[in-house]
Amino acid sequence: MKKIAVLTSGGDAPGMNAAIRAVVRKSIYHGLEIYGVRRGFAGLINREANPMQLGSVADIIHRGGTILHTARSPEFLTPEGHEKAVGFLKDEKIEGLVIIGGDGSFKGAKVLGDAGFLAVGVPATIDNDIPCTDFCIGFDTAVNTVTDAINKVRDTATSHERIYVIEVMGRNTGYIALAAGLAGGAESIIIPEVSFDMAEVCRRLMRGVQRGKLHSIILVAEGAASAMHVADEIKRLTQQEVRVAILGHLQRGGTPTAFDRILASRMGAKAVDLLLEGKGNYLVGYFKGEIKAIPFDEMFASSKEFSWSDYQLAGILAI
Repeated sequence: MKKIAVLTSGGDAPGMNAAIRAVVRKSIYHGLEIYGVRRGFAGLINREANPMQLGSVADIIHRGGTILHTARSPEFLTPEGHEKAVGFLKDEKIEGLVIIGGDGSFKGAKVLGDAGFLAVGVPATIDNDIPCTDFCIGFDTAVNTVTDAINKVRDTATSHERIYVIEVMGRNTGYIALAAGLAGGAESIIIPEVSFDMAEVCRRLMRGVQRGKLHSIILVAEGAASAMHVADEIKRLTQQEVRVAILGHLQRGGTPTAFDRILASRMGAKAVDLLLEGKGNYLVGYFKGEIKAIPFDEMFASSKEFSWSDYQLAGILAI
């Protein structure tokens, strides 16, 4: 193998740049040519790729976002898009591809793998919803961002003796809400994995009010309910003053934590190792402290485990 490429796809996540850096420098260490593809799969179709050197990834390990930029490409989902992407890789004699992104990105990676190219996926999504890996790049940073927001909201909530409903990202999962809710001491955590009863949420709130509690924080995952709807129901059922904070895309930004930088560095390096071994159609995963290689077919056939013990603990500690 002489030449490989790297791209980022889907939603950005803090730590993507650290992964790019690891891929580029590990490739150069092994004497490979390494190209950076801009704007994800759209860059393959539009032939937007440039050679990368050691200096190309200097001073990026601490930066959020992705220097290669990212985009979703509807064209890549078509047979014509596949043909253009494969044609570009063949013309440039690129033998292996590292794809940093989420589940949609890995479906694209598998398409290229099935066409005969060695493609390896590195999981980077704040939602942490990729099976076969305990953590995805960006999740730890997002949880820290949300926890910091909870701390700040709690200050004003206490000052005004209010209930605050905070909505966080996570798509169809509640991993961010659960982790940040446990870390931030939320009174209730509303997530897609568990059906919730607004009457019970309100009873819990009123028990706190009756014992003199000055504030309450309700954390809502975007895939479970709308924070505005939850707030309206709490007002209706309790007659208490309620405010809403929707954190939105600030959860995707910011300087990646040390954990995410180390995770990204280890995963990016492992992806290059797999390509050098002639292995494609693999996901690089983090399982019980070890970096593992998981076939895409196994990943797509699996589902992410939900931590019921953490959810139960959060409820116990919020009494």
